Amino acid sequence: YGVEEASRYYFGKSVAELRLAEAATLAGIVKGPSIYSPRVSLSRAMQRRTFVLDQMAQKGFASAEEVGVATREPIALAAESDVSSDLAPEVVDEVRRKLTETFGPAGEHGGFTVTTTIDPVIQAAARAAVRKNLDEYATRHKLLAPLVKKKGDPVATEETPKPGFRVVMAEVTGADDEKNLLTVRVGKLTATIDLRDAARYNPKKLKASEFAEIGKTIRVSLSGVPEAPAEGEGGGKPVLAEPAKVVPVHARLELGPQGALVAVDVKTREILALVGSYEGSRGGLDRATRASRQPGSTFKPLVYSYAIHTRTMTAATLLETDPTQVAGYKPGLLAADESAARLPKRMREAIAKSINVAAVWSIQRMGPANVAQWAAAHGIQSKLGSDLSLALGAYEVTPREMVGVYATWAAGGEYQAPVLITKIVGPNGMDFELPAREAPRRVMEENEAYVVTSLLTSVVESGTATRAKALGRPIAGKTGTSNKAKDAWFVGYSADIACAVWTGFDDGLPLGAGEAGASAALPAFVELMRAAHKGKPVTAFREPAGVVRKKIDPETGLLAYENEESTVDEVFLSGTEPSE
Repeated sequence: YGVEEASRYYFGKSVAELRLAEAATLAGIVKGPSIYSPRVSLSRAMQRRTFVLDQMAQKGFASAEEVGVATREPIALAAESDVSSDLAPEVVDEVRRKLTETFGPAGEHGGFTVTTTIDPVIQAAARAAVRKNLDEYATRHKLLAPLVKKKGDPVATEETPKPGFRVVMAEVTGADDEKNLLTVRVGKLTATIDLRDAARYNPKKLKASEFAEIGKTIRVSLSGVPEAPAEGEGGGKPVLAEPAKVVPVHARLELGPQGALVAVDVKTREILALVGSYEGSRGGLDRATRASRQPGSTFKPLVYSYAIHTRTMTAATLLETDPTQVAGYKPGLLAADESAARLPKRMREAIAKSINVAAVWSIQRMGPANVAQWAAAHGIQSKLGSDLSLALGAYEVTPREMVGVYATWAAGGEYQAPVLITKIVGPNGMDFELPAREAPRRVMEENEAYVVTSLLTSVVESGTATRAKALGRPIAGKTGTSNKAKDAWFVGYSADIACAVWTGFDDGLPLGAGEAGASAALPAFVELMRAAHKGKPVTAFREPAGVVRKKIDPETGLLAYENEESTVDEVFLSGTEPSE
């Protein structure tokens, strides 16, 4: 905190290591960080530093010779990527919360050394993967500067916004190239946008006047919106009701969606990477941990895994795909596959092609309440309803919960909560004894988990996630897209690492035509897994005892006739294979 944090942020070193010129630079920033920060204006920072050094000389805190040397010294800033807390600010924020919860006010004063499970190489790759994925989305949807007016643009929000976070449509009214600011209008408010915070939309580094055309409407979120005074205050006239009144507030561009990613070591359940936003800013929202969203079809494997576990169905069981044959199914709400051929499909086909009707038909037979309890056993702590929409991921969960579910199958059916903090050393140099970690809990048998993994490999081999075949190693996983494509997911795993990726707008705006888990989330998974497995041997999913393989007829799911040509191999739990 304080000067120590500033020293590391600006110069990449402890305050005890600062030279006089660097110390004077920090002292000069205090008067106005938004003006005198060398990251804002190097010239103003140097002028302010000179003033501080002159005062030190006049008041005897430094000799004239020392001040002369310091005045001539250039300001050499640490690269922002070199600042360790910027590598994983979501983790730093979680550590700080943990210290405050554990030690009260003492936890806020620093002096603690905290060891986490984050792998710096994988963490950096995860941030890069999320950013690349969102940049590609922005390119597809033409969200990059220059932003020009075009027919069909939404109109600006005419109602003056109330205080609090909300996304609105603003009209660009002006630009200041010197300060790199855009001015926009929302209702009766005027807001400014600092384009330094909009680098993701400005890869060409255009000037403010070139960034967006005057009259263009853009999505922004507002901060600093004042409360309108109550009647009787200010002469009885609410400030915002005066047509001529202009209240300056700050705005932030919200052109594209956000993303989250969490990667876990399958064997140890240690969190290797945690990304909660594109920006990776301190104090920002960690969407991997603290934002609940609909998981869509990534929830379906929980339905099918329960069917496997209870021996109610097998991978070859024929599932209903005709919505008219499923009581309670609402095509208007749960669409996506109603136009598909309505012949029954084997479970493997249904999960590979993500057929909604089959999942609803299955949960109807399993019982939604049973599946909700099954999900809780896999670590889902979010509240789940017990109705048919549960099968399609209608109830909100976090990426951190979902990666725990899939890591359970990757680990052969044992659940253990993902861990982030492994050691805390207090200011006195003594280890703080952390609460004992819960031991792994067996949720399903190893052979049951293997069948689920086998089913999920079909999603990659022949289903909605064929892009993951580029990894060149066995991968199991599932795409997910919520209603109206408000959320896009991919959750999957190798034999070593499980990873969940989410993409979506914070205010629930649909991602747009053609967007789904395969296009808006899977690419980040592939990028992260490629980096995380670089140089590592290809490892197959281990087949345990209690699994048998049979050739079956693909149309019936029953045993193939002798010499039948169009057969497929299928895996079964011993004793559940077809006999007919």
